[in-house]
Amino acid sequence: MKDKLIEQIVKLKKDRNAVILAHNYQLPEVQEIADATGDSLELARKATQIDCDVIVFCGVSFMGETAHILSPKKTVLLPEPSAGCPLADMVDLEDLHTMKEEHPDSITICYVNSSAEVKAESDICCTSANAVKVVQSLNGKPIIFVPCRHLGGYVKRVTGKDLILARGFCPTHHRISTNQIEALKEKMPDAVVMVHPECKTDVIEAADHVCSTSQMFRVVEQTTAKRFIVGTELGMLYPLKKKFPDREFFPPSDDCVCPNMKKTTLEKVLRSLETMEHRVELDSDVRRRALRSLERMLEHA
Repeated sequence: MKDKLIEQIVKLKKDRNAVILAHNYQLPEVQEIADATGDSLELARKATQIDCDVIVFCGVSFMGETAHILSPKKTVLLPEPSAGCPLADMVDLEDLHTMKEEHPDSITICYVNSSAEVKAESDICCTSANAVKVVQSLNGKPIIFVPCRHLGGYVKRVTGKDLILARGFCPTHHRISTNQIEALKEKMPDAVVMVHPECKTDVIEAADHVCSTSQMFRVVEQTTAKRFIVGTELGMLYPLKKKFPDREFFPPSDDCVCPNMKKTTLEKVLRSLETMEHRVELDSDVRRRALRSLERMLEHA
């Protein structure tokens, strides 16, 4: 059954001149049929570089929106339209307008995990991979950072900049605790701890490396360590084990699963290609204004 599904997807992909992009947190079988996998920054770049008519984006809604904003002439399909992002939903336009009114002479940075409307109201966008670089590039004015308070707090500590933080957080990364990491370290004192900057402050402080998912690959490449504790969504273990079969990777908890990232299945990818649904469409003015903040983000890629 699975082989038949993959065969149908491959054929339709060719017929549609389509490419499949999949985030590192997607189900293993979805990552396997993708033309490219990666984190938000890597996939944003791929969306602009790949020559195709159709992009099937296996991720969550803000990722499909980002691909559409960057590549408006391509048809962007989201196989599961209900795959949202609770973190992105924690700051809306009303919240952002309030923060801007309270800090009128400020620059707004929005994390890529935000809606197109919030991106359109922001000066520059960032990802977890380049947030520090983006903040370091700005001088003088106060900086509003939305929506993730943990990523923003980490960037604030690294750069020494005075960031005005929103109150959002990722529920999945919020489940990771220092107790879980310490328990694993007791069993494996030689293990290297890598955590995503969406984790809580105490978890970040307990880590050897704080990095985006793409940066985790580089950490493994650059060390001789054999065991790693990986503080991020559980899906990340699959590409790490695939690329480094001689290393061992351990999650702090088996509960660190993003339900929205797991909504996309092979069946839904096939249906999306068959029906050309669900198309990502945005108001042209929102897309145009959001493009400016994303283009500035890519300058720091």
